[in-house]
Amino acid sequence: MSNLTGRSLLTLKDFTADEILCLIDFAIELKAKKRSGEQGSLLKGKSIVLIFEKTSTRTRCAFEVAAYDEGAQLTFLTNSQMGKKESMEDTAKVLGRYYDGIEFRGFKQETVESLAKWSGIPVWNGLTDLYHPTQVLADFMTIKEHAKRPFNEMKLVYIGDARNNVANSLMIGAVKLGMNFTAACPEVLHPDSGLLNEMQNLAVGTGSIITCESDPFAAVKGADIIYTDVWVSMGEEDKFEERITQLKPYQVTMELLSASENPDVIFEHCLPAFHDLETEVGKEVFAKYGLKEMEVTDEVFRSRHSVVFDEAENRMHTIKAVMAATCGS
Repeated sequence: MSNLTGRSLLTLKDFTADEILCLIDFAIELKAKKRSGEQGSLLKGKSIVLIFEKTSTRTRCAFEVAAYDEGAQLTFLTNSQMGKKESMEDTAKVLGRYYDGIEFRGFKQETVESLAKWSGIPVWNGLTDLYHPTQVLADFMTIKEHAKRPFNEMKLVYIGDARNNVANSLMIGAVKLGMNFTAACPEVLHPDSGLLNEMQNLAVGTGSIITCESDPFAAVKGADIIYTDVWVSMGEEDKFEERITQLKPYQVTMELLSASENPDVIFEHCLPAFHDLETEVGKEVFAKYGLKEMEVTDEVFRSRHSVVFDEAENRMHTIKAVMAATCGS
């Protein structure tokens, strides 16, 4: 695969289509390796630190298991002096002396960029307010496993708040790979205009077509992948009422999947998903607003179209590929 040694993964904007495809193919190889029971050593002797400002299930577990599978040692760091009693620059320089790689999951994109600038070692973005590149690598790996056509012959439709980190990264990845990308959302939740213009300029060379559509049923026509995410991102919990009003017409239902006119349309979701009343938040929303399901119905979530748990598993394999490619032996 391409030589990615020493590289950081801060956003997919920094990677070429060939590099993204190589990471996906490498992840598929590593998945087969794990399922065969073969113990890995690609990260033997490496030390990795995980920094989390935001809560996590898949990202933390995926990084930890991926690292252990290939022989690395881990520190899970949540109580450091970073940004409090010690500057970001100084902290990054210290961590760069101790570790071979840094994962950061938090709020500001500037934080992960500063860690990469000053640490001198690979840094991996486990999620910021702007981007979620490790999630999208898993999404595209899952598409490759399930779809019947190459990326540049497919259409991906994102439904919901198209300004969020997942939507941003999906649009970037889709354009890089020549996929058509449609954001189905109210106008107030369109992608950031600066990023949208940047991707439209890039799409001229990759053949991708980017559109924004207010009618979700029109948007999904001809879709190969329909993707949604929670209506309220971490840190926006006070906006449930506003988002429910804005996004209730964009709930992913079986009727919406049928509107794709594709019997094999794939449904993706990065998780967690509010598809039933089995969560505290779901119960609170039901008590206040009477909604049993939010961004996706339980019927769709559990249908043959849904590949959400393949996506979740593939977080581990793609993260392993990223770590092994950038700091492995």
